[in-house]
Amino acid sequence: MFYKLDIDQKGVATVTLNRPELHNAFNDELIRELITCFSDLEKNSGVRLVILTGEGKSFCAGADLNWMKRMKDYSHAENVKDSQNLAELFTVINRFSRPVIGKINGSALGGGAGLVACCDYVVAVDTAMIAFTEVRLGLLPAVISPFVIAKIGESHARATFLSGAKISMARAFVMGLVHQVTTAEALDSEIEKVVADFLLAGPVAAVKAKELINTVIRSESIEGARDYTCETISTARASTEGQEGMSALLEKRKASWY
Repeated sequence: MFYKLDIDQKGVATVTLNRPELHNAFNDELIRELITCFSDLEKNSGVRLVILTGEGKSFCAGADLNWMKRMKDYSHAENVKDSQNLAELFTVINRFSRPVIGKINGSALGGGAGLVACCDYVVAVDTAMIAFTEVRLGLLPAVISPFVIAKIGESHARATFLSGAKISMARAFVMGLVHQVTTAEALDSEIEKVVADFLLAGPVAAVKAKELINTVIRSESIEGARDYTCETISTARASTEGQEGMSALLEKRKASWY
């Protein structure tokens, strides 16, 4: 397999891209394996959150050169099918019901930057670089664009998609592509802190919060979201988890999921 999976006793699953000699670049097999991996994790009720990272010096360098050699001779239909497989990978990660934490251990280029955009919270090492390099190959960051633009907005997309220039972590932070920048030495400890924060959330509430965001941002207006949001909080208050959380607060104790 081109990835490693570890699930600890707290329900934290770590998915590590494992092609370090090729900077964890995508090929057909890795894409298929990751789709299956995240689909299986979705079905595993014991998983509270996922950490996505890379082995070695890079997070993900985008497309494998050997894969690109093959796609150079693809027919239009083959290119469409190939692109749909890649789009499915980003969709599966982006729609994953529980938190996905990006542990960006090194540079992320092209499709690798797309993976970064699909994570809910991103911690990156300060030496990493991100770039949407496709235009420098005469190509486009087309498949990743819905996920990236949703994260950084139109202005930053125009500023980065059109040149393919490298983006420092300081700039990526300002863009909202990453949420926290740290040193390589402190990366593990910072991830542990982030994971600890996310595990303080009620397991069901975390899932529902992600659903809430996805629904509200697709609502036509604040008024259009009103009925949904009022119904959602009413249901949460009456739920087993909501009742336990409120009782824990009033009784000055930790909730049962801590």
